[in-house]
Amino acid sequence: LFYKKFKKDLEGIGFKFNPYDPCVANRMINNSQHTVRFHVDDLMSSHVDPEINNNFQTWLNEMYGSYGEVTATRGKVHDYLGMTVVFKNGEVRINMIEYIKEMLSEFPIKFNKKDRSVNPATADLFKEDTGKKLNEAEREIFHRTVAKALFMCKRARLDIQPVVAVLCTHVQGPGRNDWNRLVHMMKYLNGTINDELVLNADYGVGSIERYMDASFAVHPDFKSHTGAVMRFTGGKGGVEATSSKQKLNTSSSTTAELVAVDDALPMIMWTPLFLEQQGYKVHNNTVYQDNKSAILLEENGKKSSGRRTRALNVRYFMVTDQVDKGNLNIKYCPTDDMVADFMSKGLQGVKFEKFRKEIMGMHY
Repeated sequence: LFYKKFKKDLEGIGFKFNPYDPCVANRMINNSQHTVRFHVDDLMSSHVDPEINNNFQTWLNEMYGSYGEVTATRGKVHDYLGMTVVFKNGEVRINMIEYIKEMLSEFPIKFNKKDRSVNPATADLFKEDTGKKLNEAEREIFHRTVAKALFMCKRARLDIQPVVAVLCTHVQGPGRNDWNRLVHMMKYLNGTINDELVLNADYGVGSIERYMDASFAVHPDFKSHTGAVMRFTGGKGGVEATSSKQKLNTSSSTTAELVAVDDALPMIMWTPLFLEQQGYKVHNNTVYQDNKSAILLEENGKKSSGRRTRALNVRYFMVTDQVDKGNLNIKYCPTDDMVADFMSKGLQGVKFEKFRKEIMGMHY
């Protein structure tokens, strides 16, 4: 009911909602776009003229001030939904330092400065936990901490997303090894608490790159794992990332890669549609993979099917239609440069550090 009223009120003063996101709306004032995006009653407003934002706050208080004053922060630093967002030198930097501090303070194990791990995931990330199950109190802590980490890993800390994706599949019946994996991740956060996600689009947002990868049959039930990272060509940081267990078993690494692209296809196609409604024309929407057989299947559909892929449901060739229509390009990326490896595997060592810096937009 609140949403319906707020939407109607915004439309009444000239806002048009983005058809691809129900919580983003725009209007033109003085030949410049005024954009608002909101999560329930937390709202961000932007316009090149500060006075437009002032007038908008006045309108908000006139409409809703009787329920409580609508307050605002202005400038280049904002606290929003557990994130600190800093706009500086053409970049946006997002950290969740206070959020992590709260997680660490609530966790029953207390860490000092020396309690840290160099990697959020252990080498046996996908290994089944056959040990003793946690008691109810421990399970509750496990569930609550993983839920908090899930919120964080989709926003400022993409580097913990693979381990969180695996822990999420175990929240109903976690074992002692799952608990140890959670402790290992918390030590990593303890040692990297000040890290931030750095994003920019030096060449604009007209060219999108999405790196796709799959780890074949790595879960205990032999399902594969999808990894994806999206960024703007020439820009810093991962704008969006995915790390998730696939929902069906596949017969080869090629079919696992094909399923991975199908898993990500809704976001692959949604992103340019959303951006174009925000006024940014997307000229190039490219998917990079390191499996040439999967690329042939995606470009040619059933014509490239062999004995091992013939039984795949036709819906996994939807990407072929998008390629034919010119909405999507598929290109080969060498494995050593496949940044999506980070999201599909429990990487360790040099490769972990290399891809982590690319995903987080770090320049050190």
